[in-house]
Amino acid sequence: MRTLSSKWNTFSPDYCPHSPRAGHHHETSALLLEKEYAFEMACSNIRYGEGVTCEVGKDFKNLHSKNICVMTDKRLIDTLGVHMALQSLEDEKLNYKMFTDIKVEPSDESFKKAIDFAKEGNFDAFLAIGGGSAMDTCKAANLYSSNPSADFLDYVNAPIGKGLPIMHTVKPLIAIPTTAGTGSETTGTAIFGFDKLQAKTGISNRSLRPLLGLIDPLNMKTLPERVAAWSGLDVLCHALESYTALPYNERTPRPASPELRPAYQGSNPISDIWTEACLKICNNYLVRAVFNAEDMEARSSMLLASSYAGIGFGNSGVHLCHGMSYPIAGLVKDYQAEDYPTDNPIIPHGLSVSITAPAVFKFTASACPERHLKSAALLGVDILGKQKADAGLILSDRLCTILHDLNVPNGLKALGYTEDDIPSLVKGTLPQHRVTKLSPVMQSNEELAESLTEIFRASMTIY
Repeated sequence: MRTLSSKWNTFSPDYCPHSPRAGHHHETSALLLEKEYAFEMACSNIRYGEGVTCEVGKDFKNLHSKNICVMTDKRLIDTLGVHMALQSLEDEKLNYKMFTDIKVEPSDESFKKAIDFAKEGNFDAFLAIGGGSAMDTCKAANLYSSNPSADFLDYVNAPIGKGLPIMHTVKPLIAIPTTAGTGSETTGTAIFGFDKLQAKTGISNRSLRPLLGLIDPLNMKTLPERVAAWSGLDVLCHALESYTALPYNERTPRPASPELRPAYQGSNPISDIWTEACLKICNNYLVRAVFNAEDMEARSSMLLASSYAGIGFGNSGVHLCHGMSYPIAGLVKDYQAEDYPTDNPIIPHGLSVSITAPAVFKFTASACPERHLKSAALLGVDILGKQKADAGLILSDRLCTILHDLNVPNGLKALGYTEDDIPSLVKGTLPQHRVTKLSPVMQSNEELAESLTEIFRASMTIY
C-alpha cells in the first residue's frame, strides 16, 4: 500500500481530524457525544415531463426485471396514471401482479398485509403509483420482503422500534406520484400509524428511497380539491421545517460510522437550496393549484415543489409540525375529511401537520430569527425594516393567511379536540425523537413537554 512520509498522510486514520486517535485519546463513546461535522446528500433519480409515466415499462425492461409488484390505491385503478403505467408494462411484455389494498394514512397492519403479499410474490422489482400512502407502503413491502427474517420493529424508528441500520440490498423501486404532497418519490422515509400507540411513526433510511421517481404533470389533472389542499400544505410544511431545522453541525450524537448517519441530518446548505425554491413556488402557485384543477401551470409547479421539498427535507428532516401531527392523526375521533374515504374517521396528513404551524413557528423563531424572516419573505412578505424579535409573529401571520385562504378548519377544536386532550397529544409526540430532536429549540424532555402543551393549546383555534 502506498504511504506518505508527510504528517498530512491522508491514508492513515491516525491523521483524520475527527478520529479518536487524532492527537487525543477520546473513547468512541465520548466521540458520540460530540457534534456532527458532516452531512450527506442522497435522493432518488427523478424524471419530469408530461407523459413520462408511459416510459416505466422500458425502465423495468432496462433493469432486466421479470416479475414486478405494482402497488396502488384501488380508488386510482381507473385513473389515467395507472392506465398509462400498466399499458407500458404490457407493451414491454412484462409480468406483474397488483396490490390495491392500500390504506389512506397507512397503519402497521396495512403495511403488514402489503409485506405478506410481496413475500409471497417473490418479486424482483416494485412499482408504486399514488400518493404518499401507496409509495410508503411499497417501500415497506420492498424492505421486509427483501429480508424475510426481519421482525417488523427491527427497522422502525427508535425508541418505538429498534431503528436498526438496513444492511441488506432492497429491490429496484420506481415511484409515480399522483399527488403534489409527500415527495416520497425522492426520500428514504415510510410513515405509518402504529395502532398500539395511536400515533404515527415510520422507517427512515437512505436504502428505502426509490431508484427513480417519474414526475408526470398529467397525473395531477384528477386530483380532488381537498386532496390538493392537504397535500400542498404538506409540501409547505416540509420546506419550512427543513429550512428551520437544527443545523446539521449542531446535531448529536456524531455517528461512529458513516452508515449510521441518519437520513434526517439537520438543515444544511444543499437542502436549503431546494427548500428555498419550494417556498417560492408555494407562494406563487399553492392556492391556484387547489382551486383550479385546469390550471396546469400551477399544478405542475406544485408537483415539482413537492419533489424539491422531498430532496430538501429528505436529507435535512422536519421537526415539530410533523412530530405533533402524528398523535393528531392517530387520536382522531369522528372527523371525516371531504374527498377522502368515508369508511373511517380521518384527519389527512397535510391537515394534521399544518394545523399547528402558526404556533410552532412562533415558538421556534427565537432560535433562528433570520431563517424565519427569510421564510416569510419567500412566502411574499415584505420584511424590509422588520425586527428579528418579530420574526415568529410575522411568519405565523403569513401562515394563518394561507390556511384561511385554503379553507383550513379553525384549529384543533374544529377537528374534534378539546384542551382535555392535550396531555394525550403531548404523550404521543414525545417519542417522535427522529423529528422532535431536530427542533431548532433544544430542550430537555421535560421542557419539551411544557412547550408542546403550550403549542397545542395555542392551536385549539388559529384565526
